Amino acid sequence: MLRKNPSGDYPEVSSSSFIDPTAIVCGKVTIEENVFVGPYAVIRADEVNEEGEILPIIIKKDSNIQDGVVIHSKGGAAVTIGERTSIAHRAIIHGPCTVGDDVFIGFNTVIFRAHVGMNSVVRHNSVIDGLDLPEAFHVPPMTNIGPGFDLSTISPVPPEYSSFSESVVSANHALVEGYKKLGNEL
Repeated sequence: MLRKNPSGDYPEVSSSSFIDPTAIVCGKVTIEENVFVGPYAVIRADEVNEEGEILPIIIKKDSNIQDGVVIHSKGGAAVTIGERTSIAHRAIIHGPCTVGDDVFIGFNTVIFRAHVGMNSVVRHNSVIDGLDLPEAFHVPPMTNIGPGFDLSTISPVPPEYSSFSESVVSANHALVEGYKKLGNEL
């Protein structure tokens, strides 16, 4: 469901993207080409900052926002999800936040007040709060990263995780095409 926020902003969604009918996309949100937004996802840009403004939530092309994901922002801050990025089931991306291109964010992970560098993999049940991650970074499952965390204790992304991320993007591209085709038949 697409809807306005209280400030009157309405989402802009590319016609080549698929938004599941159970998902809610509200307010100053831009969804670019070939994006999949799964069942029960919530993408909400509706809080204003101290100046009464709302910065956008932008989901760039060829990305996927899977079932039950929540993307929101505190005080109207911006959120950007890069190209070919996968946000897995029930993850929370809370702005201010930037997730780079070709990133995989695992199940039940929380990202808040952070930048995740391109080609990174953040595995399931992790929390990234208030510390930026460099490019090609691998966060093991159930890792909590915040200010003061020594990032040098974690190794780069193993090649098998990069190929897994690519396969998830590819599978979700097929879902966009399949669901769009079903919608045209009804």
